[in-house]
Amino acid sequence: MAERLNHDGVIVVGAGLAGLAAAMSAAPARVLLITDAPLNSGCSSAWAQGGVAAALSADDTPELHAADTIAAGAGLVVPEVAHLLAEEGPEAVRWLAGLGAPFDRTPAGAFAQSLEAAHSRARVARVKGDQAGKAIMQAVTVAALASPHIEMRTGWKLAGLLQDATGRVRGVVVRQGAELIEITARAVILATGGIGGLYAVTTTPAELKGEGLAFAALAGATIADPEFVQFHPTAIDIGRDPAPLATEALRGEGAKLIGADGQPFMARYHKDAELAPRDVVARAIHAERMAGRGAFLDAREAVGGHFPDEFPAVFAACMGGGVDPRVQPIPVAPACHYHMGGIATDAHARTTLPGLLAAGECASTGVHGANRLASNSLLEAAVFGRRAGHTARETTAATGPLVRAAVAPELPAPALAVLRQAMSRDAGVVRDAAGLTRLADQIDALQAKHGCAAPLVAARLVAEAALARRESRGGHFRADYPATAHPERTFVTAAERACQAA
Repeated sequence: MAERLNHDGVIVVGAGLAGLAAAMSAAPARVLLITDAPLNSGCSSAWAQGGVAAALSADDTPELHAADTIAAGAGLVVPEVAHLLAEEGPEAVRWLAGLGAPFDRTPAGAFAQSLEAAHSRARVARVKGDQAGKAIMQAVTVAALASPHIEMRTGWKLAGLLQDATGRVRGVVVRQGAELIEITARAVILATGGIGGLYAVTTTPAELKGEGLAFAALAGATIADPEFVQFHPTAIDIGRDPAPLATEALRGEGAKLIGADGQPFMARYHKDAELAPRDVVARAIHAERMAGRGAFLDAREAVGGHFPDEFPAVFAACMGGGVDPRVQPIPVAPACHYHMGGIATDAHARTTLPGLLAAGECASTGVHGANRLASNSLLEAAVFGRRAGHTARETTAATGPLVRAAVAPELPAPALAVLRQAMSRDAGVVRDAAGLTRLADQIDALQAKHGCAAPLVAARLVAEAALARRESRGGHFRADYPATAHPERTFVTAAERACQAA
């Protein structure tokens, strides 16, 4: 029997930007922050290169930022949420700067901002070219560690959610080594990140396997838009897992996508060429590679000898893979980068289950629609992480008996490897019914053998929703249904069938 503890406050699961922002903003409520990985490890926030998008300059406005967000989302963005994000964006960036995030500045002291794809203005606040996520997370982590209301526990892995007979979430079950611990609390905030670790080719930490998403689904929470997965066009193709990222800011600086013959190809696919929306660029690179023409990012003229200073992370990754980007084009390939779908939440981070909140990539606020606008992810984590903390601190503790928690089994490494290959093959940049059906069958087989493991539940959500959406939109492209036809979001409550093969 699991040990049971009572926490008189809020539990936050996840120590990325959304989780830390939530934990800090829940003050004065006591916060127990739980993370499986060491701090600043195992979260996408620390790996983010581009920066934080916000209307900070004199020639920009939140209205323009919201309009760009809505346009990139391919018809599925919730306009009110996009406007909320854009309006609260500048203050969120200033909050991060106030915590010590060393954003690049102009000689006059203003935020230096870069242009990225599908933005109508240069509005991405950066740190040393490609160091934004790392630098922001270092500053926020230091601030969180210094906050007396926050208690952190690393090496604790989420294994399930505690509920009462009404369905209200009353706490969590965690694994600490071989031991299970049940912890009750007034509210639980999931900030567990995305699903990149379900794919064989990903730019995100391998630890991110959609487990928070899965446990919320198993508890009965509504899941929104799970089929919409964003593939970053320019992962550096040097055989590393996860794949290092060539930030979109390189294209904003003028880098070109070329084939093995040295000729640019993006103008054949979109009027904005290299600055087209990410889904368009990803499919173009996929098509060029499938046709045998190869795909390379040529930054020799745009950046050249300035690489070590202006884009140190990209430079180090390339050099580690035997490519000198100062004098050689960088081989690139699309890779799983971001999950637009997630646990459905309102503007205050509340899910459909009382007592459960979600923020960051594991949540679906409706702000990204079918295709996230570049550099809106760190912004969303900060804005909605803070909102989650504010909501949780006002939540009243519930009483009464708990329902016995169902704890999901772990998925063995060989089975996870099979799943990752199947997801990249059949739920990747280009999809069709045959591949998605094959993927669903593979998930059934793995679940029959290994039980209702959280990565299988998350993968099933993606596969089933992708099979059901018989159109192409944003990050979801069906080769057998290439037209755009059904402008409705997906909402599923999957608890009753998530483990159908178990």
